[in-house]
Amino acid sequence: MNSVIFLPRFTKAYLVIAFIFISGILFFPVQAQWKWNNPQKAGFKVIQNQAWTDEIGDTYNRLPDRAKTIVRPEVWRLSNNSAGLAVYFYSNAPEILIRYKVNGSYSMPHMPATGVSGVDLYSIDSDGRWNFNFGKYSFKDTITYHYQNIPKDRHHDYGYEYRLYLPLYNQVEWLEIGVPEAASFEFIPVLQDRPVVLYGTSITQGACASRPAMAWSTILQRAVDHPLVNLGFSGNGRLEKPVIDLINEIDASVYILDCLPNLSGRSEDEVCRLVIDGVKQLRTKRTTPILLLEHAGCFNAETNTISNNDLARVNQASQKAYETLVQDGIKDLYYLSRDALGISRDGSVDNVHLSDLGMQQQASAVEAVIRKILKEFRGKVSTTIPVTQRREPGTYEWMKRHNAIIDLNKKEPPKAVIIGNSITHYWGGKPDGPIKSGADSWEQVMAPAGYHNLGFGWDRIENVLWRVYHGEIDCLSIRKITVMIGTNNLGTNTDDDIVEGLDFLVSAIKERRPGATIKVIGILPRRNDEQRILFLNRKIKKVILEKGCVFADPGNRLLDKSGKIDESFFRDGLHPNAKGYQVIAKDISI
Repeated sequence: MNSVIFLPRFTKAYLVIAFIFISGILFFPVQAQWKWNNPQKAGFKVIQNQAWTDEIGDTYNRLPDRAKTIVRPEVWRLSNNSAGLAVYFYSNAPEILIRYKVNGSYSMPHMPATGVSGVDLYSIDSDGRWNFNFGKYSFKDTITYHYQNIPKDRHHDYGYEYRLYLPLYNQVEWLEIGVPEAASFEFIPVLQDRPVVLYGTSITQGACASRPAMAWSTILQRAVDHPLVNLGFSGNGRLEKPVIDLINEIDASVYILDCLPNLSGRSEDEVCRLVIDGVKQLRTKRTTPILLLEHAGCFNAETNTISNNDLARVNQASQKAYETLVQDGIKDLYYLSRDALGISRDGSVDNVHLSDLGMQQQASAVEAVIRKILKEFRGKVSTTIPVTQRREPGTYEWMKRHNAIIDLNKKEPPKAVIIGNSITHYWGGKPDGPIKSGADSWEQVMAPAGYHNLGFGWDRIENVLWRVYHGEIDCLSIRKITVMIGTNNLGTNTDDDIVEGLDFLVSAIKERRPGATIKVIGILPRRNDEQRILFLNRKIKKVILEKGCVFADPGNRLLDKSGKIDESFFRDGLHPNAKGYQVIAKDISI
């Protein structure tokens, strides 16, 4: 028989007080175990997608201070909104807490607080796959987003690369990223790629995305994976000379002008003149490609005559301006019509501003044109889709090596480069790798030929494609390119995928260095895959020779009489040792 114990009321009260006291003791140390990381105190520039980074300093603004006396007050005020800005970092934290303060209203009648004042966190895993992280949020005096139950990466315990996108319509006063005390955390420096620069209106700034990363400009930035400078000024994107003068200071890869929605009250002649003057103003300093976008809005045009007339007037003026500019000999000028933008009738929250659906549609249409302009095409199989990776950060950081190669190429322009995976990376040469298994043969053969080592451990064909698209072979001095990639695709792709990927990659290389000699090295034999690689290399050879490139298969020298690898040439059945590199070095060099 169970007995029941009755406690006096005062005893119960003491127990409650004791429980609260003990809970407090346990609770507060847990809270104290967070370590906080402030991007403004990183010690180096970490606020991404800004132009004028050195001038702007560590603020979350989009224009430098001197612009305050150059542009209209409305433009200056809006430039303090953090639209398009982001902070990138690495962490293996099982939970992440973002806290920050803004100085404006949290929401607008047609746009939620999550878009106006919220943040967005994306993680990129070791294979380059992007994932949206949902965080519980609280919009109080200090806004917080709490991300919990974050799993480990499947390749290692070093966590993920994170990209934190900042509010679209508010000014960030301060922001901190918290991780548990035992977790790793590292800010990523500002990327050095030439950015896409977008000048426009409220739609450009992000109205009316449900969250920051759903602005069409940010969707585009994530798709092409280049920095994108968002110079959208709500109601104030008017093709004004002072703003275009500032834009002309930016060494961009593409300029996109999307100002027509803020010119709907102007005459056709005035709109035409503004477009022509704006393009010609950019051409006074830059040969950068320029993309003109038509007004995609006025979604009530079929039910409202005023909207219909406004839409027709500005778009006709824009078309007329484009045709005039082409006749005047303006080169690298591109145009995207309203029909081509393809915004559906359900793609807006009113007659102008886009919903998430409309944002995605516009981003997809612009991405297709940007890929043509930049010649950064994507195929359908994984080997033809450019992507980053971070599979062995315990040995080296992939993005840091990419940046080191860009810096080295600027300081010491190479005559030749070899692009590959760990077999190349851990051979020798510059920039230094963590392992050098064949430094003697590198110094004897590759160094005198002027080679830089563009090998990355664990790279696949698609990772090399990303690196080619992001400047690693842009040096005009490069006249010889050796490609030795594909072995890491054997476990994830079919032979046809690998051949298609190499075909795609070599086309991208030829596009950028049309006068260079390109030599493709057959996949080196590896333990237990000798027969598959033998037949695969025959397919690769056929495709490479048809492209007018050189093909070599030095891996045959690493086999014994039975067709298996000669273990004396390898340190692990995959990577050659110093003796193995000596055997194949001369066949790899051009």
